[in-house]
Amino acid sequence: MKLCTYAGNGGPRVGAISDGQVFDGQTTRSLSQVIADWPNARRILEGAIKLGGGTPLESAKLLAPIVRPGKIFAIGLNYADHIAESGVEAPKEQVWFTKAVTSINGPFDPVQIPKASPFVDYEVELVAVIGKGGRHISHDRAGEHIFGYCVGNDVTERLWQHRTPQWSLGKSFDTHAPIGPWITTADEIIDPHALDIRCLVNGELRQNSSTRQLVFNVFDQITQLSQAMTLEPGDLIFTGTPGGVGAAMDPRQFLQAGDVVRCEIAGLGHIENHFQAER
Repeated sequence: MKLCTYAGNGGPRVGAISDGQVFDGQTTRSLSQVIADWPNARRILEGAIKLGGGTPLESAKLLAPIVRPGKIFAIGLNYADHIAESGVEAPKEQVWFTKAVTSINGPFDPVQIPKASPFVDYEVELVAVIGKGGRHISHDRAGEHIFGYCVGNDVTERLWQHRTPQWSLGKSFDTHAPIGPWITTADEIIDPHALDIRCLVNGELRQNSSTRQLVFNVFDQITQLSQAMTLEPGDLIFTGTPGGVGAAMDPRQFLQAGDVVRCEIAGLGHIENHFQAER
């Protein structure tokens, strides 16, 4: 099933997408709350689809599926080609940073080039959405804790990222985590580690890889994070970006106002954002 959050008359609404239509979930709860109550919520959403009378998808204003996640964690240096272009050794341990929840942005909404510094870069990523919460999750059981997947862009301000050893500030500017366009439930993805992943800037292919190239796969990541903290429904994990980022090009290519960045993953759809100067 594909689940979205869209703009309704009274505010954000949770819906299911089927046959090019959005069917309202008949709830005032957020998608994170729906995920936490999934067995019951699924029956309601399946009933809405059977009842019919949906809204054409092209008429719906899609928002970030998870508008206010409890946690956003992202792993760095997790594709072999990105490690090579970065000129560093492959990490022996997983390299984690956080993105502020205020960086969340809609799948087709504008992204800011901030006043503080203009060295903005793109990073297409597979995003895993936690369903069943837990702590000390084993690798063999990690898949049971994933509700679904979506497309993300770990937009990065490179000057702020690299002027200190800690990356979180450079990763956390407002609007710098567009996700979507919806969440595809894990049962529809045969293998999350065999998905083609691409990023295009103004129609030019910049990143072109597969999740087969992950150094630490999604299950490894969940096992590691859950040793430190309790994972909760609706938490987001950005699982790494492949090679082809603008900062590694010669000469380096940072995003400018007017640029359009499209991130796409096979089976999950695409997000597309216009970049504009912060007002």
